Amino acid sequence: MSYFDRGRLTTFAVAAAGAVLFLALHLPLPLLLGPLAACLIAALSGVRMRDAGILGTFMRTFLGVAVGSSIQPATLGHIPDFALSLLFVPVFVLAIGGLGYPLFRRVLGFDHATAFYAAMPGGLQDMLIFGEEAGGNPRALSLIHATRVLFIVTLAPLIMTHVWSVDLTRPPGLPAADVPPLQIALMVAAGFLGWKIAERASLFGASILGPLILTAILSVAGLITMRPPAEIIWAAQFFIAIAVGSKYSGITLAELKRIVGAGLLHALLLGCLSLALIEGIHRAGIAPAREAFLAFLPGGQAEMVVIAIVAGADLAYVVSHHLLRIILVILLAPLAERWLR
Repeated sequence: MSYFDRGRLTTFAVAAAGAVLFLALHLPLPLLLGPLAACLIAALSGVRMRDAGILGTFMRTFLGVAVGSSIQPATLGHIPDFALSLLFVPVFVLAIGGLGYPLFRRVLGFDHATAFYAAMPGGLQDMLIFGEEAGGNPRALSLIHATRVLFIVTLAPLIMTHVWSVDLTRPPGLPAADVPPLQIALMVAAGFLGWKIAERASLFGASILGPLILTAILSVAGLITMRPPAEIIWAAQFFIAIAVGSKYSGITLAELKRIVGAGLLHALLLGCLSLALIEGIHRAGIAPAREAFLAFLPGGQAEMVVIAIVAGADLAYVVSHHLLRIILVILLAPLAERWLR
């Protein structure tokens, strides 16, 4: 079967229409939020869509490259400064689980495995795998986590624009014409090789973490000296939006009411919990408000990295917190689920 089948071409056309509309209206993050909105509306209208497959996964590698290229020897010296802030991550994960599991299990009536992995703030793919192995409903898990990411990724830019007056319409990097071809070639190679090496090593989040590590090594060595050009980051945003939006394809009215409604309620409660913690961290002087905001919002790792890049935030701080959250969930969630069962 051809890569560009009817479902995938439809998805690209829908996502492109959303991006063009958001660009025309000068809305923030047009190549992320535009395709997200368009895919959601199309799915609710009964349009059948597919994700971008391996091409979408490859485009995610450039987010790892962007983060890795920002890590310089001076950056490494500041990582111990994050230690106090990182101590809040386990507390945050426990609070999210303690809020989410009773909500899904006791209030909303989902089975144990689905309720548990729906409540865990880990990577979407990892939670789907763990949940299905434990006997959960993969369709429900997919829709609940997609709704969480969609809600937070839509809300975060609005808050940043109104509270901190962050310009999220600015280019996320230099134009490709201003980046030397050798630098672009090194970034593409680091992205692809880092992804495949991490995948071979069965590393979680291989498409982002592998390129991040390899690019950081090349950056510290002085071989990669620039971030990916704006055009590549824009393209990565587009494919990330497709990955989330296409998960609503084939949704039924019953799923919309029960599963997406549950995911929306959960995301709203998580948002309130996150904002309370972020405010406490900022008031205690542990971290700047904008960085804490991006680090402790439980959106998708790729999605939060995109927003951090465009906002010009401290990528090392933001990414270290999301990585620790995902590591804790992946290592401890299966053990906690068996104990609860």
